[in-house]
Amino acid sequence: MSCGRNWRDNELSLARVCEKYPDAAPFVIIKIDVQRRGVVYTEDALRQVDPAIHMTNVRSDFYDKEDITPVSLLMRDGTSIFCEGILAESVREPYVVDVVDGKIVLVDDGLPIEEVSYWEKPDYYDKKTSGGVPMWHVVSARPQRITIHPNQFCDYWKTPGNGCKFCVMAANFKAGNKPSLLDVKDIIETVSEAVKEPGRNVCVFLTGGTLMGGAEFLDDEVDLYVDILSGISELFGGKRFPSQLVSTVFSRNQLARIYESTGLSTYTADIEVLNKELFNWICPGKAKTVGYDAWKERLYRAVDIFGPGNVNTGIVAGVELAAPNGFKTEDEALESMLSEAEEISSHGVGVVSCVWRVLKGTVFFRQTAPSLEYYVRLARGLDAIRRKYNINVDMDNYRRCGNHPDTDMGRI
Repeated sequence: MSCGRNWRDNELSLARVCEKYPDAAPFVIIKIDVQRRGVVYTEDALRQVDPAIHMTNVRSDFYDKEDITPVSLLMRDGTSIFCEGILAESVREPYVVDVVDGKIVLVDDGLPIEEVSYWEKPDYYDKKTSGGVPMWHVVSARPQRITIHPNQFCDYWKTPGNGCKFCVMAANFKAGNKPSLLDVKDIIETVSEAVKEPGRNVCVFLTGGTLMGGAEFLDDEVDLYVDILSGISELFGGKRFPSQLVSTVFSRNQLARIYESTGLSTYTADIEVLNKELFNWICPGKAKTVGYDAWKERLYRAVDIFGPGNVNTGIVAGVELAAPNGFKTEDEALESMLSEAEEISSHGVGVVSCVWRVLKGTVFFRQTAPSLEYYVRLARGLDAIRRKYNINVDMDNYRRCGNHPDTDMGRI
């Protein structure tokens, strides 16, 4: 998809989108646009950063940074904005974070848009494990969530051309000086320290790259998560605790093993794009090893184990319009995405979206994300489908995740 350098003439503005869709909270619409376009910080904004208070460091499978810029932003209603600076596509200029009348604000085209604040770092961030590893290397944080990325590489990238075309994991791993697999002991120690901070966390979250090996395909990945979740479960007296696993899509037997031997409460396996032909093109490794239809069927069987409202799948919204094989118009893409989302939701599986951030190092890094209006229409549609089928996705709401504009709409 291309919008040309005069993109403001070819798309509805933020103000016009807010006016056209009054049922979508302005906070949600702003969040989408900032994630879609990225941010830059003025010197005045950076002077407001206090490394003793704010998160400036993060290490994960997708995103490593250690500088003076904030990890991310928070709006007045508690909505998180995941923004990684200037994005690879430069058709649309980024938002500017500046200081106006003593307040940190988002500025677009010279106009202040909304007040924001910087994420505050948790207490454990300045501590080390017994092995001397900085705890922020082991477990990252969101404003109300512990985030664990135990495998920071993906086996699909071991075969040239098999990685997902929007994914930056391989580029991030090669650019960083870090192990692919974290030590389970370090993870348990860090989580044990993190949960001591009162009122900070509402959920423990795990995700990472695919591990294909084992007696059965993906058993190595299952073993890793069982080891970690078993150790964390002990911190909660062996009981089921607020938690989410985002992984490759496992077989019914593998999922049953995880559920029965750990305290995991919710499960997600991201299908990435809601179209079989585009799935085969964009996610060739997943297509070859599992397949689109089998991916969906495994999600449906997961509901039998975890229960309705405890299973969902994510899409990278916007990649369905990537050139040259994507949909040619936003209307066509929207109709297809929502039709397939409804079919999946009718089986009790929630469908949630994140905003496609066109990042350097990905196969798609020269592409351009869709319009703001497209994302708002998609978010409204996904929210309406979940309401229709009475699917609760609190596992991915604004407090536990904050990455999905459509689940933010569930607050309304």
